[in-house]
Amino acid sequence: YLHRHSAHRALDLHPFASHFFRFWLWLTTGMGTKAWTAIHRKHHARCDTEEDPHSPQGKGLLSVLLQGAELYKLEARNQETIERFGQGTPDDWIERRLYKPHTVLGLGVMLAIDLVLFGAIGLTIWAIQMIWIPLFAAGVINGVGHYWGYRTFQTEEASRNIVPWGVLIGGEELHNNHHAHPSSARLSHKWWEIDVGWTYIRMLSFLNLATIKKTAPRVRRDATKNSIDHETLQAIVMNRYEILAAYTRAVAATCLRESARLQSKVPIDRKTIRRWLRSHDHQLSAKERLHIEAFVTASPTLTTIQTMRIELTEIWRRSSLTKDQLICHVEAWCRRAEESGVLALREFSLRLRAIR
Repeated sequence: YLHRHSAHRALDLHPFASHFFRFWLWLTTGMGTKAWTAIHRKHHARCDTEEDPHSPQGKGLLSVLLQGAELYKLEARNQETIERFGQGTPDDWIERRLYKPHTVLGLGVMLAIDLVLFGAIGLTIWAIQMIWIPLFAAGVINGVGHYWGYRTFQTEEASRNIVPWGVLIGGEELHNNHHAHPSSARLSHKWWEIDVGWTYIRMLSFLNLATIKKTAPRVRRDATKNSIDHETLQAIVMNRYEILAAYTRAVAATCLRESARLQSKVPIDRKTIRRWLRSHDHQLSAKERLHIEAFVTASPTLTTIQTMRIELTEIWRRSSLTKDQLICHVEAWCRRAEESGVLALREFSLRLRAIR
């Protein structure tokens, strides 16, 4: 409700389902829709910068992991954040008169319900409910999800998929997938990834309680296609992070061979090479950049691979150009790749032309 529906509009919920989730949030967390939505949208807009409300890159992993709820409360007091990023959230009578001003009351009602239903053990159940969201959603997802795990997509921030099976935290463990396609209602991307939240959404959709608006696009290829057209351009733009990941996979073996050849001149380990290939320049330390620069300039092949990669990323930044102009840029990039003399670049270019 809060993440995929309210913050990102990846699905629409039936009013009955929407209000049920609002009521449940009031009982179990005391959080309001507008504040949470605004803070999360700001996280995406300022991701892993000093203005990010809860980035472990700036505030430290332990700080976000153990004090995620406190960081949320601190940002919730920032009215500029709430008003700027909280548009389109509920502002009806019950929100203004009950949910927003009486957050503690909701938690108290939940405690009473647990005690009535389960007796003394209800206090333990209530305590687990109170800890679950601050620790796992606010701490693990916002902290570990930007610090440790694997990256399917080469996004420009530090998001990670914590594990491939998103079960404990509703599928939100697939955090890198989400940052690559924030408006997708489905967070799993590989066949072996599990997003239990997507299962819930499909169930709600089957019951006509949810309407799925958007899911992440998939790259499709036509082996007979060898030209850049509007269909190719649209696929490249919509799948930019997947294209960059494919580029990394295509040139990785060539880069490793070059590193072996240059080992006596510019020693560099495989881990550093992989980090260079999978990271944007600003994600590398100054020391790493100097080391990689020496490594790249020692080989014409590596220089070409680095130059072509930079030029590929520039295609997505040319927002002022028309579609026809962008097609010309992509076509020119492919032509240079095919004429570069680097086999990996030529093969990647041919695969890029086949996208539809």
